Amino acid sequence: MKFTIITIFPDLIRPYLDGSIVGRAQKSGAISIELIDPRDFTDDKHHKTDDIPYGGGPGMVMKAEPLLRAIEHARESNPSAQLVYLEPAGKQFTNAYAATIAKKSKGLIIVCGRYEGIDERVKKAAKGVSLSIGPFVLAGGELAACVITEAVARHVVGVLGKGESIEENRHGIGTPSYTRPDSFEYKEKSYKVPKVLTEGNHAKIEEWRQKHTGA
Repeated sequence: MKFTIITIFPDLIRPYLDGSIVGRAQKSGAISIELIDPRDFTDDKHHKTDDIPYGGGPGMVMKAEPLLRAIEHARESNPSAQLVYLEPAGKQFTNAYAATIAKKSKGLIIVCGRYEGIDERVKKAAKGVSLSIGPFVLAGGELAACVITEAVARHVVGVLGKGESIEENRHGIGTPSYTRPDSFEYKEKSYKVPKVLTEGNHAKIEEWRQKHTGA
């Protein structure tokens, strides 16, 4: 599966995407990631990608033409990809949605907004869907792009090794986890692993995990 991320700050996210699970997945060929800078698709000497909004107001808006050219370029190398815009008011991104994208899409093109957002005409001209990773505002979509890329990639066959199977499939999201030692002292208080997890009764362990999923 190919991920194409359109951002004016490719160097900001490249180290994260080239590390850990996502980085190894690229090296193994399970996924590929392309970073596209809209500045490369401007036609002025300053490579300007933003301008003041019509109607007044603070902040700047990302210009339509460079973004549309960048999207066209992305579609040339990722023609079957789903197009996504990252915006605070977009549809809530969930783990279930990540799994659906991985299963049904051959690629993903992610447009990172900045400043006060992107020119609304981009979405009308290029179509696509707006997504949000939560009810809060960030300076831009780069962090959200990393979140979505990793969340989707984890569901792509071949990305996770045998020792890194999808936790939500094994235990459920939010299930408490413990490791050795089974007991320790911290500030004169004792902290112990639940006894059921140390007794080796797999049926009771599974029952405990089901009960505590999402706790």
